[in-house]
Amino acid sequence: MSQMTETRAPVLLCDLDGTLIDSAPDLADALSDLLTGAGRRRVSEDEVKAMVGDGVAVLVERGFKATGGVPGREVLNTHVASYIALYESRLTARTRLYPGALDALGVLRAQGWRLAVCTNKPERASREIVAALDLGGLIEALAGGDTFPVKKPHPGHLLRLLEAMGAAPGHAVMLGDSINDIAAARAAGLPAIAVSHGYGAVPAHDLGADRVIDHLDDLAAALADLRPR
Repeated sequence: MSQMTETRAPVLLCDLDGTLIDSAPDLADALSDLLTGAGRRRVSEDEVKAMVGDGVAVLVERGFKATGGVPGREVLNTHVASYIALYESRLTARTRLYPGALDALGVLRAQGWRLAVCTNKPERASREIVAALDLGGLIEALAGGDTFPVKKPHPGHLLRLLEAMGAAPGHAVMLGDSINDIAAARAAGLPAIAVSHGYGAVPAHDLGADRVIDHLDDLAAALADLRPR
């Protein structure tokens, strides 16, 4: 990922899971392997879609809660570490970009947008996925859920990433699929676009985003009148 020096170019901060990539199959497989190893049942992709968005520890806790109860904190922490290892062994086994993602981001780069990923997924896994799915040449910067002391919905997750890029919040827009994405954008003073194909428990049209799109082909048009000047 290259570093760019312009500071007044508009910036699009993108969530990853449920926004640019459909990672539910790999997330569900890793969580199911963890749970069955602990004597629990497997979980479906639809169940996992409702669990993601708040980081690894919360995902694992929700998985145990849905299958018989949450173990004590020390045992849960061990399970979190095991889950990370399981998931990192299959990051892109079945994970795919949503249709139109690569083309949409390419169009925006050609229009002068700077592109970054701001996700609650761990940074190392996020970088590996971005590279494996051929996004590395488009994405300039990335912040995971463990990059800074805070993560979405805290506005500091977005603001610290923009600061690291040398960009002002007044030149940025957030793209996401969940309440955490939109809440972080609102708290940071950024306009927000929601995708309707995501994993968020709250329907996209109820998130309070400035625009809602059903396909990433519509992203450039949605950004046209939100583009910071």
